[in-house]
Amino acid sequence: MKVSEPLDSAPASAVDVSVVMPCLNEEESVAACVKQALSWIDSSPYTGEVIVVDNNSTDRSAEVAAVAGARVVSESRAGYGAALIKGFSAARGKYLVMGDCDGTYDFSRLSDLISPLDEGMEMVVGNRLTSELAPGAMPWPHRFLGTPLISWVVRVFGGAHITDSQCGLRSIKKESYESLRLKSPGMEFASEMILKAMRSDLAITEVDIPYNVRTGESKLSTFRDGWRHIRFLLMSSPSYVFVGPALFLLIFGAVSLGVSVFTTNGVTIGDVRWEPIFAGSVFLVIGMNILMLGLISKIFAAREAEVEDSMVAFYHRYLGLERLLLLSVLLILGGIIVDAFVFFEWVTDSERDLLPWATVGQTFLIMGTGLGFGAIAAGMIEYEQ
Repeated sequence: MKVSEPLDSAPASAVDVSVVMPCLNEEESVAACVKQALSWIDSSPYTGEVIVVDNNSTDRSAEVAAVAGARVVSESRAGYGAALIKGFSAARGKYLVMGDCDGTYDFSRLSDLISPLDEGMEMVVGNRLTSELAPGAMPWPHRFLGTPLISWVVRVFGGAHITDSQCGLRSIKKESYESLRLKSPGMEFASEMILKAMRSDLAITEVDIPYNVRTGESKLSTFRDGWRHIRFLLMSSPSYVFVGPALFLLIFGAVSLGVSVFTTNGVTIGDVRWEPIFAGSVFLVIGMNILMLGLISKIFAAREAEVEDSMVAFYHRYLGLERLLLLSVLLILGGIIVDAFVFFEWVTDSERDLLPWATVGQTFLIMGTGLGFGAIAAGMIEYEQ
């Protein structure tokens, strides 16, 4: 055996591979997983270690893992992500491997995860959705609903061509992992890892792996953990949550309001007359508010990560607080001018249909006010005392 250390011992010299296993009450399976990983290390050209992260187990998991040859560290914060973060911080390998110690993963085939790292890849993700998926190993809601849905969202939001984004057997170079600064304490750690890896332009590949029926009782909650993934992805993707819908509403609102103002009877489609006066106004106002929320969220994210995307770069180069406030004032003045025109036409008994113009005036006033306060909020986020 190339490495064996007592419970919570301090790490010694660096090794090639650190296999990190989060553990919560896996007394029945953890020893077999540890021995399997150590056996692979012994037969490989690499030096290595196995780290089991005891995440508040109430059984003998920690003791059993230590006896089997693992270095055991403890993490009091509950959660899959919290356990992995602790394990990775304790690891001394240049390559990090993560995998559950519940008997589902085959730690004797770690070469499939390590070889791509030797060849230049920075992260390798396992794919369980293959012919090697054991019958009964994955509940059908996970197999056909949860995993495909979350993987699709990850592909859309992050651009990652990953089939099985929720696979817990992965490898990553330590320096690449440290550059991601992962924070999620729960199951959403898996999605955060892929999303940030894609946005950091890490070289990622996927390899097929076997997946077995787990030993003992599952700790997963289908709907709770699934929602945690979706929630994280939504909170991490302001372009899709805010900017895309905002641009659609602004364009559709402008067209709708234009139809109302510049056509006499609206647009007739079949037997239906379309004259969306108020709908156009509502779409424009909501679209402006959502766009400002998107900008604010992106500025906040850029400040935290110290990296700005194209929208924030455009804001800094061409807009900023002062120019947005100027645009706000111009919209408000435009609204006042249109309202003055409507008032003049009304007092002179004009036969013009004034409702569309009145709607335009009120829309400009509301949009200008919302833009002004949004600009101030954006400026507050950037302001440094």
